[in-house]
Amino acid sequence: MSETSHGAGTGPTQRNAEIGVGLLTLLFGIIVVYGSYIVGFGWGPDGPQAGFFPFYVGLIICGCSLINIVQGTREEPTALFTEWGQLGQVLKVLVPTTVYVALVPFLGIYVPSVILIAVFMKWLGSYGWPLTIAVALGVPAFFYATLERWFLIPLPKGPIEAMLGL
Repeated sequence: MSETSHGAGTGPTQRNAEIGVGLLTLLFGIIVVYGSYIVGFGWGPDGPQAGFFPFYVGLIICGCSLINIVQGTREEPTALFTEWGQLGQVLKVLVPTTVYVALVPFLGIYVPSVILIAVFMKWLGSYGWPLTIAVALGVPAFFYATLERWFLIPLPKGPIEAMLGL
Protein backbone atom coordinates (compact mmCIF):
# COMPACT_ATOMS: atom_id res chain seq x y z
CA MET A 1 0.00 0.00 0.00
CA SER A 2 1.23 3.44 -0.74
CA GLU A 3 1.82 5.99 1.92
CA THR A 4 -0.67 8.34 0.31
CA SER A 5 -3.52 5.83 0.62
CA HIS A 6 -3.26 5.99 4.41
CA GLY A 7 -1.96 9.51 4.73
CA ALA A 8 1.50 10.63 5.70
CA GLY A 9 2.33 10.34 9.37
CA THR A 10 -0.19 7.62 10.14
CA GLY A 11 0.35 4.01 11.08
CA PRO A 12 0.09 1.58 13.96
CA THR A 13 0.60 3.07 17.39
CA GLN A 14 3.38 2.16 19.80
CA ARG A 15 0.76 0.94 22.28
CA ASN A 16 -0.79 -1.49 19.79
CA ALA A 17 2.63 -2.75 18.68
CA GLU A 18 3.76 -3.35 22.28
CA ILE A 19 0.55 -5.13 23.24
CA GLY A 20 0.50 -7.17 20.01
CA VAL A 21 4.07 -8.40 20.44
CA GLY A 22 3.39 -9.11 24.12
CA LEU A 23 0.37 -11.23 23.19
CA LEU A 24 2.33 -13.15 20.54
CA THR A 25 5.18 -13.93 22.93
CA LEU A 26 2.65 -14.87 25.62
CA LEU A 27 1.06 -17.33 23.17
CA PHE A 28 4.52 -18.74 22.39
CA GLY A 29 5.25 -19.12 26.13
CA ILE A 30 1.93 -20.90 26.68
CA ILE A 31 2.72 -23.31 23.83
CA VAL A 32 6.13 -24.05 25.37
CA VAL A 33 4.61 -24.64 28.82
CA TYR A 34 1.88 -26.88 27.37
CA GLY A 35 4.37 -28.88 25.29
CA SER A 36 6.55 -29.35 28.36
CA TYR A 37 3.53 -30.50 30.34
CA ILE A 38 2.74 -33.11 27.66
CA VAL A 39 6.26 -34.61 27.65
CA GLY A 40 6.65 -34.28 31.42
CA PHE A 41 8.27 -31.45 33.30
CA GLY A 42 8.86 -33.03 36.68
CA TRP A 43 11.75 -34.81 38.25
CA GLY A 44 11.92 -38.52 37.39
CA PRO A 45 13.92 -41.31 39.01
CA ASP A 46 16.80 -40.67 36.61
CA GLY A 47 16.72 -36.85 36.80
CA PRO A 48 14.75 -34.11 35.10
CA GLN A 49 12.19 -35.12 32.51
CA ALA A 50 12.39 -33.86 28.92
CA GLY A 51 10.18 -30.84 29.55
CA PHE A 52 11.77 -29.72 32.83
CA PHE A 53 13.92 -26.86 31.54
CA PRO A 54 11.60 -25.79 28.68
CA PHE A 55 8.71 -25.60 31.17
CA TYR A 56 10.49 -23.04 33.31
CA VAL A 57 11.76 -21.14 30.28
CA GLY A 58 8.15 -21.02 29.05
CA LEU A 59 7.02 -19.66 32.41
CA ILE A 60 9.68 -16.95 32.23
CA ILE A 61 8.55 -16.07 28.67
CA CYS A 62 4.94 -15.83 29.89
CA GLY A 63 5.91 -13.64 32.84
CA CYS A 64 8.00 -11.29 30.72
CA SER A 65 5.22 -11.13 28.12
CA LEU A 66 2.72 -10.08 30.78
CA ILE A 67 5.11 -7.35 31.93
CA ASN A 68 5.43 -6.13 28.33
CA ILE A 69 1.64 -6.11 27.90
CA VAL A 70 1.19 -4.06 31.08
CA GLN A 71 3.92 -1.64 30.01
CA GLY A 72 2.31 -1.42 26.57
CA THR A 73 -0.98 -0.30 28.10
CA ARG A 74 0.92 2.59 29.73
CA GLU A 75 2.20 3.89 26.36
CA GLU A 76 0.87 7.13 24.94
CA PRO A 77 -2.24 6.09 22.94
CA THR A 78 -1.32 8.19 19.90
CA ALA A 79 2.46 7.66 19.79
CA LEU A 80 3.35 6.38 16.32
CA PHE A 81 5.23 3.08 16.05
CA THR A 82 5.85 3.30 12.32
CA GLU A 83 4.26 4.79 9.24
CA TRP A 84 2.30 2.54 6.88
CA GLY A 85 4.81 3.07 4.06
CA GLN A 86 7.70 1.97 6.29
CA LEU A 87 5.74 -1.06 7.45
CA GLY A 88 5.03 -1.93 3.82
CA GLN A 89 8.77 -1.91 3.07
CA VAL A 90 9.40 -4.33 5.94
CA LEU A 91 6.58 -6.61 4.76
CA LYS A 92 8.03 -6.68 1.24
CA VAL A 93 11.00 -8.53 2.73
CA LEU A 94 9.25 -10.40 5.56
CA VAL A 95 6.48 -12.06 3.52
CA PRO A 96 8.68 -13.58 0.76
CA THR A 97 11.23 -14.68 3.36
CA THR A 98 8.50 -16.37 5.41
CA VAL A 99 7.24 -18.17 2.30
CA TYR A 100 10.84 -19.24 1.58
CA VAL A 101 11.27 -20.72 5.06
CA ALA A 102 7.91 -22.53 4.75
CA LEU A 103 8.89 -24.05 1.37
CA VAL A 104 12.34 -25.36 2.37
CA PRO A 105 11.06 -28.48 4.22
CA PHE A 106 8.98 -29.50 1.19
CA LEU A 107 11.13 -28.41 -1.76
CA GLY A 108 14.63 -28.47 -0.27
CA ILE A 109 16.82 -25.41 -0.01
CA TYR A 110 17.81 -24.92 -3.65
CA VAL A 111 14.50 -24.37 -5.47
CA PRO A 112 13.11 -21.92 -2.87
CA SER A 113 16.48 -20.12 -2.91
CA VAL A 114 16.30 -19.64 -6.68
CA ILE A 115 12.74 -18.31 -6.35
CA LEU A 116 13.57 -15.98 -3.43
CA ILE A 117 16.62 -14.49 -5.11
CA ALA A 118 14.71 -14.00 -8.36
CA VAL A 119 11.76 -12.36 -6.57
CA PHE A 120 14.01 -10.00 -4.64
CA MET A 121 16.12 -9.07 -7.65
CA LYS A 122 13.20 -8.53 -10.04
CA TRP A 123 10.57 -7.10 -7.68
CA LEU A 124 12.63 -5.06 -5.22
CA GLY A 125 15.78 -4.47 -7.27
CA SER A 126 14.21 -4.06 -10.73
CA TYR A 127 17.10 -5.91 -12.36
CA GLY A 128 16.81 -7.26 -15.88
CA TRP A 129 15.93 -10.89 -16.56
CA PRO A 130 19.40 -12.04 -17.73
CA LEU A 131 21.13 -10.86 -14.54
CA THR A 132 18.25 -12.04 -12.33
CA ILE A 133 18.33 -15.55 -13.82
CA ALA A 134 22.13 -15.74 -13.70
CA VAL A 135 22.34 -14.74 -10.05
CA ALA A 136 19.24 -16.73 -8.98
CA LEU A 137 20.74 -19.90 -10.45
CA GLY A 138 24.38 -19.09 -9.73
CA VAL A 139 24.18 -18.44 -5.99
CA PRO A 140 22.50 -21.79 -5.09
CA ALA A 141 24.85 -23.57 -7.51
CA PHE A 142 27.83 -21.97 -5.77
CA PHE A 143 26.56 -23.04 -2.35
CA TYR A 144 25.85 -26.55 -3.61
CA ALA A 145 29.39 -26.88 -4.96
CA THR A 146 31.00 -25.28 -1.91
CA LEU A 147 28.99 -26.74 0.95
CA GLU A 148 27.79 -30.09 -0.35
CA ARG A 149 30.64 -31.12 -2.62
CA TRP A 150 33.66 -29.44 -1.09
CA PHE A 151 32.85 -29.37 2.64
CA LEU A 152 30.47 -32.38 2.51
CA ILE A 153 27.74 -30.56 4.47
CA PRO A 154 24.35 -31.97 3.47
CA LEU A 155 21.61 -29.38 2.97
CA PRO A 156 17.85 -30.06 2.72
CA LYS A 157 16.91 -31.63 -0.61
CA GLY A 158 13.57 -31.70 -2.35
CA PRO A 159 11.90 -33.76 -5.06
CA ILE A 160 13.75 -32.04 -7.91
CA GLU A 161 17.16 -32.90 -6.47
CA ALA A 162 15.96 -36.48 -5.97
CA MET A 163 14.93 -36.67 -9.64
CA LEU A 164 18.35 -35.32 -10.64
CA GLY A 165 20.14 -37.77 -8.35
CA LEU A 166 21.79 -35.04 -6.28
